[in-house]
Amino acid sequence: MMLKKTLIFFTVAVLVGAFFFFDGSQYLSLDILKQWFAEDPLRTALVYFGLYILVAGLSLPGAAIITLLGGAVFGLWWGVLIVSFASSLGATIAFLVSRILLADTIYRKFGHYLEEINKGVERDGAFYLFSLRLIPAVPFVAINVVFGLTKIKTWTFYWVSQLGMLAGTCIYVNAGSQLGSIEEFNASSILTGPIIGAIVFLIIFPFVTRSLVNQYRYRKAYKPYTKPESFDANLVVVGAGSAGLVSAYIAAAVKAKVVLIEKYKMGGDCLNTGCVPSKALIKAAKTYSLIKTANDLGIENVSGEVNFPRVLKRIHKVIETIEPHDSVERYTTLGVECVQGEATLLSPYEVKVGERIIKTKNIIIASGARPFMPPIPGLDGVDPLTSDNLWEIEQSPGRLLIMGAGPIGCELAQSFQRLGVAVTIVDMAPRIMPREDGDVSEYMLKRFQLEGVRVLLNQKIVSFEKSDNGYLVHLLNNSGQQSIECDRVLVAVSRKANTDHLGLEKLGIEVTPQGTVVVDEYLRTRFPNIYACGDVAGPYQFTHTAAHQAWYASVNALFGKLKKFRVDYQVIPWATFTDPEVARVGLSETEAQEKSIEYEMTRYDIDDLDRAIVDNEAKGFVKVLTVKNSDRIIGCTIVGAHAGELITEFVTAMKHNIGLNKILGTIHIYPTMSEANKYVAGEWKRSTVSDRTLRWLERFHHWMR
Repeated sequence: MMLKKTLIFFTVAVLVGAFFFFDGSQYLSLDILKQWFAEDPLRTALVYFGLYILVAGLSLPGAAIITLLGGAVFGLWWGVLIVSFASSLGATIAFLVSRILLADTIYRKFGHYLEEINKGVERDGAFYLFSLRLIPAVPFVAINVVFGLTKIKTWTFYWVSQLGMLAGTCIYVNAGSQLGSIEEFNASSILTGPIIGAIVFLIIFPFVTRSLVNQYRYRKAYKPYTKPESFDANLVVVGAGSAGLVSAYIAAAVKAKVVLIEKYKMGGDCLNTGCVPSKALIKAAKTYSLIKTANDLGIENVSGEVNFPRVLKRIHKVIETIEPHDSVERYTTLGVECVQGEATLLSPYEVKVGERIIKTKNIIIASGARPFMPPIPGLDGVDPLTSDNLWEIEQSPGRLLIMGAGPIGCELAQSFQRLGVAVTIVDMAPRIMPREDGDVSEYMLKRFQLEGVRVLLNQKIVSFEKSDNGYLVHLLNNSGQQSIECDRVLVAVSRKANTDHLGLEKLGIEVTPQGTVVVDEYLRTRFPNIYACGDVAGPYQFTHTAAHQAWYASVNALFGKLKKFRVDYQVIPWATFTDPEVARVGLSETEAQEKSIEYEMTRYDIDDLDRAIVDNEAKGFVKVLTVKNSDRIIGCTIVGAHAGELITEFVTAMKHNIGLNKILGTIHIYPTMSEANKYVAGEWKRSTVSDRTLRWLERFHHWMR
């Protein structure tokens, strides 16, 4: 196999070198080919045919220009015949070279296409390739090389490519033949009906073919179902969490008839088991931490004692206070019909809840997600806590083992530790907060260890069992096996979308292995009147992202026939509400390096900030990534007090293309934490001024004296 790869690599290298060394492009000159064609049509066709295969097979640029050239030289019918076979053979050669030789290069160059294409091949097989060939939205070079990494058969790839590219070949060759017929380039010879028509066809072809392919898919999807003559609602929303509530609110605001179905409690996870109770716990823990450090501020004889039942009681009181914002009563007054029960989709137009069947024009699935329970032996026997049932406890959990060092696990670990619980975090990953950069993880790890949190990384939990003093947790790492004791176990490893019992499988609505519903850029499923948003759709599982998606889902559902909007994920911020907080928007350094994006990093340490020193919060840093030799921001991470608020300035800057120069030129109130944003911009500015410029400025000021 190694010899085979070497031979192929050597052959490709020789061919590419020969093409450029002998200036192969000179033989694709319109004048030369026309002259050859007049003298010897067969030889000209063979040379063109071979060069086209070479260009396509080696994935060289210029296939579209060569296709136009073929039409100009050979005319429409001969041009189509030659180009059709040459392009398909060249594409198949590129496909085979990719499959055998270039896996690493392809992943690096075309990796962003690969995931979607693999999903498409698994879902629709050869038809997916056909649709990509028919709709020239994805570069054909990328299709050739990326499909080499799929399991599609070579013969299937060839004939589907030949058939799929035929329509586009006809359009391009026809355009070339019309342009080739121009003898003198002036307005009267160019602005003729055939030439204008050829150019128009060339422009509208991608849009027409996309529409035709979509219509075929939709007709196929809807064929088994009968559309009702009338509907009970314009929109049915399944799930009353953040995504569902916002969807229903928007629909009601534009006077659509909307039915909101919730199986459990209005407000979803965020209100009842997620954001609200966890932040109330964090506030209690932060307050107790401040009491313990009051002596640092000159306040003596301050003491406090954690009354855990009262902490929990306040958490439930906070939930009760916020509940009216998301209540049935409020949404009913807004014009939303709220229905309690479990929803099942019977068809693209029918939703069953209890004994009632609601006929609806559109459906939004916003059923949220739930904690994932890993299949570890003995876990069921330890009465595990999750974010769902954690708030039902009445006493301190004693020795608490938290599975998972992601945002949820870290927030709860620090809070419980501060409230007197002996916390141990266990994770298989090599660091906590694995989505953040290594310096962020290391900073927060030291902070946790300073506060007494026991952190065990690179540890696999093998099993659980009961012991005389609680539970035994058996761990395995590279050094061997160990066991630790705990009183309670909190599972915070990941979340799984709530798609069970919705009837999606019967409708053929695809879900990912993680359980999220597969949607397109408009948040549509395979049925264009069924949408999904929030945690059930991914790719982000944040409350603010769910609300963001809900706007697109509801507007597209109600007004999509007039205007559709692609959901925008370009600027998505998030925060982990530890102390100090960790907030990020855009790229991290790790992600920029993985994507081979050149960047410059500027850092400002908050321990130098006046307000942070005054508030006894002199910890953390601001780290900004910018495009190389530019002030355009592509990412920002803030570790520090109120990072979740401070990051908003960078979110706004990225959203509206505001660079660090304008942040530096903006007045920030003194003394505030927000000055950190201005100071990091100042650090960037100082680092971008060259030594040569500074030397000239020094000479200028010396001369002025």
